[in-house]
Amino acid sequence: MMNHLIARTGLRAATRTVHRTQRRKMGEGPFTDKMHVKKNKYVEEWNGRREITEKAFEVNPDSLPVILLFCVVFPYGIYALTRRELIIKGDPRFKNSGLA
Repeated sequence: MMNHLIARTGLRAATRTVHRTQRRKMGEGPFTDKMHVKKNKYVEEWNGRREITEKAFEVNPDSLPVILLFCVVFPYGIYALTRRELIIKGDPRFKNSGLA
């Protein structure tokens, strides 16, 4: 009986120390809990919107042209302009490849 009581007391003490070691201190920085940091409601709203972007994103006939413009046409335009500039300047990668 006495061994059981000692074992239970030791178990309780061990669980208390585990809870104390898991407390976070905001990145171990200079800020403590005593500073009473206030949350910025605009930052919290922005974070909330970022977390549900994949659920709120919709593709419909009105938004499809804009998506195609920024995901296909715009990157290809940058590629084509850069490639043309490298060919005009005489870049060795195009001289040796036989494309120019």
